[in-house]
Amino acid sequence: MTNTQIQAVRPRPAAPPASAPKPSARDRGSRLLATLFLAPTIVGIVVFTVVPIAGSIVLSLFRWNVIDDPSFAGAANYREVFSDSTDLVSFRNTLVFMVFAVALQLLIALVLALAVNGRMPVWLRSVFRSAFFFPLVLSSASISVVMKYLFNQDFGVVNWLLALVGIAPVPWLTSENGAMTAVVLVYVWQQFGFSFLLFVGGLNNIPKEIHEAAALDGATGLRKHLTVTLPLLSPTLLVASVVGIINALQVFEQPYVLTNGGPGDSTRTVVMVIYENAFEQLRFGEASAVGVLLFVLIMAVTALQFRLSRRFVHYQ
Repeated sequence: MTNTQIQAVRPRPAAPPASAPKPSARDRGSRLLATLFLAPTIVGIVVFTVVPIAGSIVLSLFRWNVIDDPSFAGAANYREVFSDSTDLVSFRNTLVFMVFAVALQLLIALVLALAVNGRMPVWLRSVFRSAFFFPLVLSSASISVVMKYLFNQDFGVVNWLLALVGIAPVPWLTSENGAMTAVVLVYVWQQFGFSFLLFVGGLNNIPKEIHEAAALDGATGLRKHLTVTLPLLSPTLLVASVVGIINALQVFEQPYVLTNGGPGDSTRTVVMVIYENAFEQLRFGEASAVGVLLFVLIMAVTALQFRLSRRFVHYQ
């Protein structure tokens, strides 16, 4: 084989990779500007979210009453939580409250959104949107103070209205079932406006052609909403349910002001237990342990929702 043939068979060395073009001064300026805009949000998340979570996890491993120096306790605080009947009841109450409050909130918000999205003047639609959202901007504590008088068994307006139709006075705030019902109703009345606006926006994003095609196929009324509207609205339903469940698991103001956790422990929630352990009994280690468990519960429920969403959420 000649030298020419050998050179022809020998593989040529790979060409060096082309170097990436250097970013221009304009690109560097845009990246710097974006970083400056994002910096306050990132700093806020780190300072007010990441650091408190990490601090709570560390503090949950210690016994500390603010007065004495903290002492390492390991998992003792968590064992106390699982052996304390009040703590366990608070988790049960919170889960029960979450189920009923979120279900009622989403149902009312969806029905009202469908009604407002129907045929009505634009100005009237704006009035309803503002009216339904208005309670959300009010203080939960001030609303609860007013509602405490409205649900009073002796001179409350609610029982007065019930008496007009022949219903005996209901012990809303002094019986276990009545107290939880009152807390749920007050919470839903204030919170459903957020879900309502989400549903209104989701309904407006559904193309009208789809509803027209469904009507041609004979789908009208309730059947149209079940087979067309709800599947197309499922992404919005997912967002509303995730936000609603996270907020419901952290409920505090309504049960604290309306019933102070009573009667007995029937309306005592997890956040109320955290408040009582930390600021009334100065048991910051156990309060942090309850907070960490609540955080784990919220993350687990949220992860389960997104897991189930793969089957029930349909994107256009």
